[in-house]
Order: sequence, then structure tokens, then C-alpha cells
Amino acid sequence: MKQEKISHKKLVGIAGLGWMFDAMDVGMLSFIIATLHHEWNLSPQEMSWIGSVNSIGMAIGALLFGLLADQIGRKHVFMLTVVLFSLASGFSALSTSFAIFLVFRFFIGMGLGGELPVASTLVSESVPVHLRGRVVVLLESFWAAGWLLAALLSYYVIPSYGWRVALLISALPAFYAIYLRIKMPDSPKFTSKKETKRATVIERITMIWSKKYSKATLMLWILWFTVVFSYYGMFLWLPSVMILKGFTLIKSFEYVLIMTLAQLPGYFSAAFLIERWGRKWVLVLYLMGTALSAYFFGAADSLWYLLTAGIFLSFFNLGAWGALYAYTPEQYPTVIRGTGTGMAAAFGRIGGILGPLFVGYCVAANLTISTIFLYFTASIILGALAVFFLGTETKNTVIDE
Repeated sequence: MKQEKISHKKLVGIAGLGWMFDAMDVGMLSFIIATLHHEWNLSPQEMSWIGSVNSIGMAIGALLFGLLADQIGRKHVFMLTVVLFSLASGFSALSTSFAIFLVFRFFIGMGLGGELPVASTLVSESVPVHLRGRVVVLLESFWAAGWLLAALLSYYVIPSYGWRVALLISALPAFYAIYLRIKMPDSPKFTSKKETKRATVIERITMIWSKKYSKATLMLWILWFTVVFSYYGMFLWLPSVMILKGFTLIKSFEYVLIMTLAQLPGYFSAAFLIERWGRKWVLVLYLMGTALSAYFFGAADSLWYLLTAGIFLSFFNLGAWGALYAYTPEQYPTVIRGTGTGMAAAFGRIGGILGPLFVGYCVAANLTISTIFLYFTASIILGALAVFFLGTETKNTVIDE
């Protein structure tokens, strides 16, 4: 069957809406954790397990669906993951206990973890080389739109109608999967190789650690782990950290909403620079900006100081995420791109498991917020150093054998 053609803008719009709904769910979770702390009388350790169980699901989903994307295609896996996280999110609104809520968060995480690297791979393979980095970063900018929606929903819906209504709203993307099936073609690179013999799972895993790709794989695994560890440790706890710093629940939601607005210019500036300076240097710059912002956010002792550091933290961190998703698929040829991208993301999700747990247990041990954020600062610097010393520039390179 002839491959249906689709404009780059339309492709980014279709994939980006799925990405936006992902972000809306993750963003709302940070506000829901703060709410459940009061409603269910959760301890800091229990609060941290909500984010960590979500990341356990994301790690398994990234690995499983990344492997599957190289077997059955990017489009079908993308659709499957959107349906999985959407339905699980809707059913989680019916949770009657903490344990049941954790089970649903695991399945939500599987869908989220599988969808993100597969969507970036699909878009990366479908656009011309001179636009590839910018387009993938613009795809990632839908994450900021989703976080902004999450902040608005949380601010206006949760205090008045409760967290269950907010979760039911987040289940709506399940209907969007029908539109995806009709409107979105699969990756042309994957389709062009459809009739060739597929490498086995073991062959693909062996290949990403072969001499040719091992340096890139090591760099990506360090980068993904440190970025995800710090992101989920910091951002899932952001409303709760505001409360720990003495603000009310409503005020903490309001201030996080203000910080969230800085994510969009972070993405757009990274999209502008990534085809000029290259992926490697944009990543290093935005990661170091994130590290400095994290340090000052943890040390903030006034509202003005806190908001300023939080705005820069959102700006640099989400810009770095955009560059990360552009950079990762460019390290591998088509035959192992889904596997390599998915496994790097899966390893990173181990950091996502440990990050929220780390904060929860540090809070329980009465460590100061400044000390906790100092650890996140060090983690982000380590990721920047991995890119600086091990990374190679992939701007304008052909991403195939």
C-alpha cells in the first residue's frame, strides 16, 4: 500500500497532541500528590511512592514498547500507548485506596513511558535532516502546553471539584486514538524496510552495545538517568516543596502555574538554537542552566527569589528535554532506533523511580530543601559532563546505516 503523505506541521500537531495529554497527566500528578497528602493522610514516603510507581511503569513501558516499535511499527505502538495511559488514568479516578491508586499509576506509567520515545522516533524519521532537530524540539514543546493545562485544571478544578474529576478529564485522549489511526501514517524509514528481515531482540540489544554504538549508548544512559532523576525528583514534588516552604495549597498551585509558563519559551529558544549551535552544545548549555537554577531554587528564602529561580528552572530544564529528545534518536540507524531510544529512556526511568523516593525519604529525615536540591544540581552537572566528553554532534547527519 502506498504510504500516505502528511505535512510536517500536521505530523507534529497529531503526535504533539498525544504528547500534550501525556504531560497533562504527569503535571496533574504533582498537584494530586499534594492533595492526597491531606485527603488520605499520606506520609512523605507514601507520597514519594506515587511518583516512583509511575516511573517503574514508564521504565517497563519504554523498554517493552521501544522493542515493539522496531517490530510492528511506530504508529501502532504510539496508538496503543495513548489508549493504555488514557484508560488507566480514567479508571484511577475510581480508586478507593492508596494501593489501588498505585496499581493504576503503574499502568499509566507504562503508557507514558512507551509513547514518548516512540513519538520522537516517528517524527525524527519523518522530516528532512535540516529541520529534524527543530521539529522534534517543537514536538516536545507540547509537553509545556500539557503542563500548563495541568496547572490550570489543578488550580480551578481540584479545589472545587476534587482530584477525581481532574483525572476523568485526563482520560479523554482515549478517544483521540481513533483519530490517530485514521490520520497518521507510519514512519517512512520503517515502512521502506518493512519487507526486510527484522533483527531479533537479542541482536538489537547486542548491536546498541557494539563497538560502533557503545560510546553513544553509555552517554545516553548517563544523560537520561541524571535528567530523569532530577526532573521527577524536583517537578513531581514542586507543589509539595512550596507547601514545605510555608505556602498554602492554593498559593502553591498558583505559584507553580506561574513557573510553568516559562516552559514554552524554554522549548522555543532551544528549537531556535538547536539548528544553529547543534544538539550537543544546546544540551550542555541548558543542562548547566538547569543546574544553577536548581541550586538557587533550593536556597531561595523569599517569594521573589523562589519564583525567579523556579521560572529559570522551568525554562532551562524543559529546553534541555527538547534537545534530549532530538538528540537521542539520531544516535542509531533505523533497524535499532526504537530499541536504542527505548532502552535509554527505560534506564532513565530508573532515575525517575529513585528521584521521588529520594525526596520523600530526605524530607522524612528532616534534610533541608537546599540540601536536597544540591543533590539534584550535582546530578544535572554529571549529565552535562557526559554529553560534553562522550557526545558527538549529530546536526545535519543522515540517521541511517
